[in-house]
Amino acid sequence: MAKPVYKRVLLKISGEALAGDKHTGLDFEVIGRVCDVIGRCIAMGVQVGVVVGGGNFWRGVKDGGGKMERTRADHMGMLATVLNCLAVADVMEQKGMEVRVQTAVEMRSFAEPYIRSKAIRHMEKSRVVIFGCGTGNPFFSTDTAAVLRAAEIGADVILLAKNVDGVYSADPVKDPSAVKYDSITYDDVLAQHLMVMDSTATSLSMDNHIPVLLFALRDPENIIRAVCGEKIGTIVKE
Repeated sequence: MAKPVYKRVLLKISGEALAGDKHTGLDFEVIGRVCDVIGRCIAMGVQVGVVVGGGNFWRGVKDGGGKMERTRADHMGMLATVLNCLAVADVMEQKGMEVRVQTAVEMRSFAEPYIRSKAIRHMEKSRVVIFGCGTGNPFFSTDTAAVLRAAEIGADVILLAKNVDGVYSADPVKDPSAVKYDSITYDDVLAQHLMVMDSTATSLSMDNHIPVLLFALRDPENIIRAVCGEKIGTIVKE
């Protein structure tokens, strides 16, 4: 059996990925498969923190469409992430996993407030910690929240599970000649305006020397492969 190469990881899951082929709402079959794989990571001794996006319900500035004040639209996006956090936590608990939801905006009836030391202690006890509400501030994406939490908890790597299988030189849907990178530097991502994460998240990961491994969540087994150091997707590093 392959052994993990990372001790502590921050897994970022896009909201769209949790919706599966429905593209909106929640696909509990998809969530179940993802939770099964996370459970296997925990059994291997890997400490797992999770940041979940909210795009399957609401994408702040995009869905606001210029008709809402940006801050309020982003606040709605934060609430969308909490819907996903609670759904994923519930599935994990049904599978016998220990999990805690922590939110950057306090809502004590639903979850713990985010406290760094408490999150680390939970992970040391083999509990999955799911971080909701992004950074708790408007104008910042959940990708930026993933990098921030990864830096705070001392994660070895950010596992960026999205609907694409890596970083390409151009949009592969629009450009059949687009080339997929196995590895690329933060500087090249920023210089070429490649859509790995937004520029704020990419700069933050670069400044804190945290590698980012982007891969497709369509096959949840990719999470295990990533944790065990197999060559999948694209790794962004120095």
